[in-house]
Amino acid sequence: MAIPFSQLHTPGGYQNGEVASALQKEIRRGNEKEALFWATELELGGNGNYVWKRLLIIASEDVGIADSSVALTVRALYQNWQEMSKRVKQEQHAGFYRVFLAHAVCLLARAPKSRMLDHALMVMYSGERPTPPVPDYALDRHTAAGKNLGRGLKHFFEVGAKLENVSPIPDPYEIEAKVRQTEYEQARERQGRREVDEQIALLDE
Repeated sequence: MAIPFSQLHTPGGYQNGEVASALQKEIRRGNEKEALFWATELELGGNGNYVWKRLLIIASEDVGIADSSVALTVRALYQNWQEMSKRVKQEQHAGFYRVFLAHAVCLLARAPKSRMLDHALMVMYSGERPTPPVPDYALDRHTAAGKNLGRGLKHFFEVGAKLENVSPIPDPYEIEAKVRQTEYEQARERQGRREVDEQIALLDE
C-alpha cells in the first residue's frame, strides 16, 4: 500500500504534511526566515510544484484582497520558476530558478493579510443555502421579466447601470454614449415598425 504524500519525509526527516502546514502558518504570522526554511525543505525533496501549489493558494486564502497584486505576482514567479527549472540541468545552477521561490515566499510573508475570501467561501458553501429573491433592479431590459414590464433604455441607464463605490476617474464618454445608444434604439424601433408594415402590406395584396 502506497504511503500518502503527507506522510512521506523530507531530506531533513520531517513529514511533508507537517512541513506544508508549518510553511503556511509561518507565512500567516509573517515569519519570513522560518517560512523560507519550510518551503526550501519541501523543494529539496523534489516537491517544488507542490510548494508552488501551496503558495498559490496562500496568495488568495491568506492575502486575498488585502493586496490582489500579490496573487498575480506569485503566479508570474511560478511561471518563471517552471520555465527556468526546465533549462537548468546542473544542481550548482539551481539558484537561477530557486530565486523565484524565495521571492514568492518573502513576498507572501511580508504582504498584508486577510482571511476574508476563505471566510466568504465558508458562508457561501457551508450549511443550507438561502433562497433570496432576484432583486427588482436586476430585472431590466436584458431579462424576459424586464421586457414584459416594459423596461427599456431609460430604466437601464437609471437603474440597471447604476454604480456604487464609483471611481473618481472621470468618464468623458458617458453623456455621448447615452445619446448614441438612445438614437440607435430609436432607429431599431423605426426599422422594426417598417418591417411590420411591409409584412402587413404583403398580406393585403
